[in-house]
Amino acid sequence: MGYWKSTVVPKFKKIFEKNNTKKTAAAEACKSFDEAKEEYTKEFDEKKTELQTKVIEIYEASATEIKELVKEPKDASLKKNASGVTKFLEELSKIEFPGSKPVHEACSKFGPTLVQGPIFFVFEKVSTFIVVEEKETKDKDAEVEVETVEAEKKEEVVVEGEVKAAAEEVVVAPEEPPKAC
Repeated sequence: MGYWKSTVVPKFKKIFEKNNTKKTAAAEACKSFDEAKEEYTKEFDEKKTELQTKVIEIYEASATEIKELVKEPKDASLKKNASGVTKFLEELSKIEFPGSKPVHEACSKFGPTLVQGPIFFVFEKVSTFIVVEEKETKDKDAEVEVETVEAEKKEEVVVEGEVKAAAEEVVVAPEEPPKAC
């Protein structure tokens, strides 16, 4: 029993304390990020036009899993794509995207699962550029669809006019049935 208490139990305590310290440090990093959110939002609004092209380039170069995660942030996909998220945040911090540096540092130290809030905040800001791009393509697709629908309606009207004219001719022809003898 003496060996168990002196050797094994302290090792277990180290393992569990290590996780607790990591979680508390991650919580502190999230708290400090939350306090600075307003500053990051202001900085983002000021640099919006400068960052748009750079962010879109980084977004298009990223993997499809990261693109889906940026559009729809989910906890499970964040856990699955931890290394991709870290790389994406690193690329954003290189272009000095507001808030991405502290998030990248926290993500690399503690892992993305422990700093989900700040990561989702940065992804939300990135998605504002992406949504605008998708809306433009959707608008173009909608315009093309409207044009094709209008063309189809014109064809239907022309075809219906021809059918009505043919129907009138058919109706006009048998005005009086032939008399039986």
